[in-house]
Amino acid sequence: MGFDITTLASDWDVKILRALSAFRVVEKLQILKKKLGEGDFDALGEIRQTVLLLAAPPELVKELKTKMLSSGMPWPGDEGEQRWEQAWTAIKKVWASKWNERAYFSTRKAKLDHEYLCMAVLVQEIINADYAFVIHTTNPSSGDSSEIYAEVVKGLGETLVGAYPGRALSFICKKNNLSSPQVLGYPSKPIALFIRRSIIFRSDSNGEDLEGYAGAGLYDSVPMDEEEKVVVDYSCDPLLNDDKFQQSILSSIAGAGKAIEELYRSPQDIEGVIRDGKVYVVQTRPQM
Repeated sequence: MGFDITTLASDWDVKILRALSAFRVVEKLQILKKKLGEGDFDALGEIRQTVLLLAAPPELVKELKTKMLSSGMPWPGDEGEQRWEQAWTAIKKVWASKWNERAYFSTRKAKLDHEYLCMAVLVQEIINADYAFVIHTTNPSSGDSSEIYAEVVKGLGETLVGAYPGRALSFICKKNNLSSPQVLGYPSKPIALFIRRSIIFRSDSNGEDLEGYAGAGLYDSVPMDEEEKVVVDYSCDPLLNDDKFQQSILSSIAGAGKAIEELYRSPQDIEGVIRDGKVYVVQTRPQM
């Protein structure tokens, strides 16, 4: 069996260039982290930009493709190299968010070594939600463990957990009477977010498990595609003007909260969505 020595040399050249590129990025990151440790906080933005220079190792690309396809998710590379680069950039933006200002200064305030913070990136298919919700399985206002508290918005959950103006619909529900949710506040958010079938990359850090440190929500979730902003009028929505529909949706959300709390045997902070009347749980973590 013969082989082309030119092709072999070219392959080695590519591998050497990749290794050199990765080394330069790591070297630059070390310099910037030293500046940061000396109190130069402008280095945070430079670190985030440097992380975006990372090239994807072929082994990582291969493993990621295998896992995504085996999970029934679309592989971005099947839509062309540009779509894969779009996905890889989104992954890097999640990693880079470890060094956003809120995250960095919150670890300092909690007297934690920022270097101890480790992050993985979750890959999830986006469900184009009719509604999104957040559940606390113990009422955070009263501390009542017999009562679920939840908030609901139209569309994707970024308007609920992100810095979007307005209020969500809020309600409580007794765990022993899931069929009778009680609305506490009515929604006033003027914008809802919707999206095509796509992928979102989310942070999963040990900052959510460190004692005395609530790391949830400090790091970025980055969708591959831009969400569409839609002006909404909740007064025309069945969630407000159809009592039977409202009771069904809110009871389903409360029921999911109760079931997840029973599964993990502790109060939970849960995010999820509703699509065509079905409840999808995006993530759950211990309620702080």
